[in-house]
Amino acid sequence: MASLLTLLGAVLCSLMVSSEVVPQADFDLQALAGKWYLIGIATNDLWFLSFKNFVLMGTATITPTADGDLELVYSELSPYDTCYTSYIYANKTEVPGIFTYVTEFWGYAELCMAYAKYDEYYLTHTTNNRGNESFAVNRLYGRDVELSAEVHEKFRQFSLETGILSENIVILPKNEVPAACFYWPALPGKHRDTSTW
Repeated sequence: MASLLTLLGAVLCSLMVSSEVVPQADFDLQALAGKWYLIGIATNDLWFLSFKNFVLMGTATITPTADGDLELVYSELSPYDTCYTSYIYANKTEVPGIFTYVTEFWGYAELCMAYAKYDEYYLTHTTNNRGNESFAVNRLYGRDVELSAEVHEKFRQFSLETGILSENIVILPKNEVPAACFYWPALPGKHRDTSTW
């Protein structure tokens, strides 16, 4: 019972702090384009508590659209050597650096580009609403598989400040993603719902 109350408290704290996260000033979507590695992930959501020891580093490709929206294709090789690929089409909002999207797994999501050094790393904060459940996910991406200890610490501190418990902040094991995992068929329409990540 005590652990349940602790978890509920963390979730409430996360929700309160999440609303205060703002995107990086002078956000530049074009500078964010290209290939990134998912270096770290942090969330108090129950799915992560069950699977955090199995999550590996993956590769994301960001493509800005002509009208300012964002396409993200994420690929990883599972511990069982099978490819996993997801696609997200995120719509711009009136606030530069904040995007929204809907997926079957995540529900309605608001993606905030919180910090970016475009040639090195970027850090996102996503708030998700799935049914009656709300939770936040922070992610750290790098242009290279190696990031400095200072960047790792920035991610850790940011996650703590947004209500994530210390034990739920994870730097992912390095993992090569074969080129075959990046194949993606034609995507009809802007909002194809295929993401579970």
